[in-house]
Amino acid sequence: MSASSAFNDEKGGSSSVGEPEYGHDPASGGIFSSDYKRHDDLKEMLDSNKDSLKLEAMKRIVAMIARGKNASDLFPAVVKNVACKNIEVKKLVYVYLVRYAEEQQDLALLSISTFQRGLKDPNQLIRASALRVLSSIRVTIIVPIMMLAIKEAASDMSPYVRKTAAHAIPKLYSLDPEQKDQLIEVIEKLLADKTTLVAGSVVMAFEEVCPERIDLIHKNYRKLCNLLIDVEEWGQVVIINMLTRYARTQFLNPNINESLLEEGGGGDKTFYGSDEDEDEDEEEEKEKKVEAAAMAKRKPYVMDPDHRLLLRNTKPLLQSRNAAVVMAVAQLYFHLAPKAEVGVIAKALVRLLRSHSEVQYVVLQNVATMTIKRRGMFEPYLKSFYIRSTDPTQIKILKLEVLTNLANETNISTILREFQTYIKSMDKDFVAATIQAIGRCATNIGEVRDTCLNGLVQLLSNRDELVVAESVVVIKKLLQMQPEKHSDIIKHMAKLTDNIQVPMARASILWLIGEYCEHVPKIAPDVLRKMAKSFTNEEDIVKLQIINLAAKLYLTNSKQTKLLTQYVLNLAKYDQNYDIRDRARFIRQLIVPTEKSGALSKYAKKLFLALKPAPVLESPFKDRDHFQLGSLSHLLNAKAGGYQELPDWPEAAPDPSVRNVEVKESVPEWTKCSSREKRKEKKVEKPFYSDSEGESGPTESADSESDSASVSESGSGSGSEVSGTASESEESGEGSESEDEEEKEREKKKKKKREFKKPVQESASEQSSEEDDREQERKRKQRKSDSESDSDDEESASESSQSESEDSESEAEVKKKKKAAESKPPPKPVKKENKKEKKEMSLLDLDDFEPAPSPQVTPVNAFLSNSLVTDLEGLSLSDSVLSPATIAPSSTLKSFELLHRITGEGLSVEYCFSRQPFSPDANMVAVQMQFTNNSTSDTKTLHMEDVKLQSGMRVKEFPEIELLPAGETASAVMGIDFCDSTQAANFQLCTHARKFFVSIQPPVGELMRPVFLTENEFKKEQGQLMGMNEITEKLTLDVKCRNEHAIVQRVTAAAHLSRVPCGSDKECRFAGRTVTSSSLVLVTVATKEEGAAQLMVNCEKMVIGTMLVKDILLALTQ
Repeated sequence: MSASSAFNDEKGGSSSVGEPEYGHDPASGGIFSSDYKRHDDLKEMLDSNKDSLKLEAMKRIVAMIARGKNASDLFPAVVKNVACKNIEVKKLVYVYLVRYAEEQQDLALLSISTFQRGLKDPNQLIRASALRVLSSIRVTIIVPIMMLAIKEAASDMSPYVRKTAAHAIPKLYSLDPEQKDQLIEVIEKLLADKTTLVAGSVVMAFEEVCPERIDLIHKNYRKLCNLLIDVEEWGQVVIINMLTRYARTQFLNPNINESLLEEGGGGDKTFYGSDEDEDEDEEEEKEKKVEAAAMAKRKPYVMDPDHRLLLRNTKPLLQSRNAAVVMAVAQLYFHLAPKAEVGVIAKALVRLLRSHSEVQYVVLQNVATMTIKRRGMFEPYLKSFYIRSTDPTQIKILKLEVLTNLANETNISTILREFQTYIKSMDKDFVAATIQAIGRCATNIGEVRDTCLNGLVQLLSNRDELVVAESVVVIKKLLQMQPEKHSDIIKHMAKLTDNIQVPMARASILWLIGEYCEHVPKIAPDVLRKMAKSFTNEEDIVKLQIINLAAKLYLTNSKQTKLLTQYVLNLAKYDQNYDIRDRARFIRQLIVPTEKSGALSKYAKKLFLALKPAPVLESPFKDRDHFQLGSLSHLLNAKAGGYQELPDWPEAAPDPSVRNVEVKESVPEWTKCSSREKRKEKKVEKPFYSDSEGESGPTESADSESDSASVSESGSGSGSEVSGTASESEESGEGSESEDEEEKEREKKKKKKREFKKPVQESASEQSSEEDDREQERKRKQRKSDSESDSDDEESASESSQSESEDSESEAEVKKKKKAAESKPPPKPVKKENKKEKKEMSLLDLDDFEPAPSPQVTPVNAFLSNSLVTDLEGLSLSDSVLSPATIAPSSTLKSFELLHRITGEGLSVEYCFSRQPFSPDANMVAVQMQFTNNSTSDTKTLHMEDVKLQSGMRVKEFPEIELLPAGETASAVMGIDFCDSTQAANFQLCTHARKFFVSIQPPVGELMRPVFLTENEFKKEQGQLMGMNEITEKLTLDVKCRNEHAIVQRVTAAAHLSRVPCGSDKECRFAGRTVTSSSLVLVTVATKEEGAAQLMVNCEKMVIGTMLVKDILLALTQ
């Protein structure tokens, strides 16, 4: 046996004869070995039962892909592991599948059911990866499956999955454009998403699929503006570009004022003066000027608030670290902002010039375009555009362009000094561009024309031929402006023909001499003589200019040049280039008249020696601004594929109310203006309350947050309508207490106004002072109704740990209610309406007050009194009164045994979940414990030790019981944060003599607290928890559980939920939130005929929803 085979046997492998053998150790080296056998090794690892081997294999495969190696032959082995339970393996499998799904479509289609199961995985990363793989399979047959998956993912609770759904939309659209209408519906739904993670991706999908549907943006416009600052960087770029085009269609041009003034100045005169008398013309012109001036005065104040919102919210992004974001904001300001405000972008763009050369190139292209129209804003940063020796050539040329555009009478001397140093550069292209820039400065600024010309003439003596050649070309253009003044320069240039060999420069000199031959009559014929000698060796461009020079000299000085001209034309007649041959024939017929020559020969002199206009030296960026700045089309100066034209400004502003659809939702809770408005309203309303308090009791009771049984209509009447239990003697006594009650309510109102002005979170000191107030009230009033109202206050305070969005909604309701109260007359309202308003205020209290810490939880029996149950019924917003089973009475609370008396050696302990807020910590579940000493001796120092919890869980220990005499019973309350799981809390229960190991495990229904919703709120929340967050089960109700009362009692016994009002007799609805994470739990029981029913649970946490369904099914069917 060979060493290798022995090694293989030890490893448990088998090998065929003649094949090399490999160790199966996953830690062995050579991860990137190109040997084909290595793939067999990976396949074995992928087929093994150990997750560690699979994980190692997948890491190697992904590393191969990262290195650019082809791993497609492993597809069948990898795709089998899609169903692997190990999350890490599953993630890597999906990474692999995204890469190869398009290439191996047939194999991928075989696993499509696994991908569909992955869409319902509890892990958001797996759901997103499954959707990504599914959208990577480019086969039309699965388009319906993809569409369904995208629709489900668009409703997913995870924003990451919704973002992936937005990414999948353009893929599906490119595969099947017929799905456009359905995809637009999904885009519309995702555009309404308030999550910043989704915003950028869905706008990208919108741009790809339906950029013309700006009606989808109307209602989301303000939300997008407000979210913009928190969206990820590339999302910001897409949103800003889209909003730029949107704004160009919806708002008026902020600079229209200037164009109106220009039109009003002189344009109207010719129009009106064409067919009317002069007097009428003058009158009409004056009227028109007055109107134009009036319009011009009005226009600056008409900027749409939404236009201002966009400019205000994008401005901070000029400080972004991402150059693309800064560039996007800069182009938005350039295209949308008033001229006076555009200057803010200059500093940000100059900052980008310190970035990489690629970024500089794009930024300078855009700055060059901007400086043509808005030169002033970059003038303070002139030195930032000076050229460094390390700059690449293309950057240097663009900086030259910007410097030339910025040149004016004040800074031209500085710029020309810079140009002088640039001419000494070793970069020939850059030097040529500098000479052209000097020529442009001379053209644009008349004062320095002579200076520039003299400088360029000095360059003609430069040793570098390219510098001289470029100078000649530029001088030729400058001389065309004033040729008579510069005959010396023309003579000087004529001497250069012997030395300069660059074709363009030689051609320029010949053109100048021919054009202005009258200024140099002695030199011109000699130049022609020299050129005739070397005609056959010249470039084509030079030959053409020699022919032109010969023709011009023949027409002006035929005596000296007649023979030379004929000689040149004869040479040209037999030239190899047909352009030169054609030109020679044409000129011969034109300047040398014969019998055959036509009428044109008479006008030869006018044709050749006509005055030519001086060339205008313009920037190549002059007309580029019709492309959107920052786009590829602008960079290339040509329309690129997929480019969308920037719309023209509308003449009349479209209706701005289309953006008012979702004003409340589009303004986030943190916006400052809303809180200011609320403060103002509160200040205005103070006199209203102070006046009405003394006049009428009912108005105050309707508008205050008074508790249900303490305010009367006439001062002697009773509030027993709500409680239904007060006796006549209590009614007669309440009249004397009404004054105290009014004082209490005034204090509460002031406190509530203060709380509205503050943030939702209160400091510990405020909470303690509130608690002190409550303690004083309890001492002052020892009546049953008062204790009910106080406990009601505590219940409401415990609910205020809900989300900020609920707080903001409740504040909005308060505003509405106060406005309604102002509009109502003070006289007595109907009792029923009064009751309703009380209910609304007490419901709002649940959101507006922080939970006040109390020293200890009240015992269960005291908390769940019948009168409190009746009070809680009053919290409904509908007329239908809830069943008392909304809060389970003490008799229905199930007790659990913690320690048996035999195991505990005489000590027995029972516990129950009191369903009462645990004051020290709102995120803990209150557990009521009852200790009974069945032994004959006393038990001392009862306490907890050695608490063992799962990660995330917490315990608040009960106070130590120092002495429990024989035969006595004691109770205590402890708090446990189960972290929304049914994991047990383990600890030791210790006495002075013994220690007992015990554990408390909660039913899933005890991990919740009730939350009060209206029917509409319930339906809205239920609509947002569809798809994987919804579990539906059919059941047959127990015979004793066929009526509404029994269903409510059993469901509320199984889970700590509150009843939600429902218009239908055949439906019972319940709502709650999990104690730790405040995740919403909605339960619906719909009854049908013969005891059939359907149970539906909508829950943000799917695991809790699944367990809750089992518990409620058990409660309703047994």
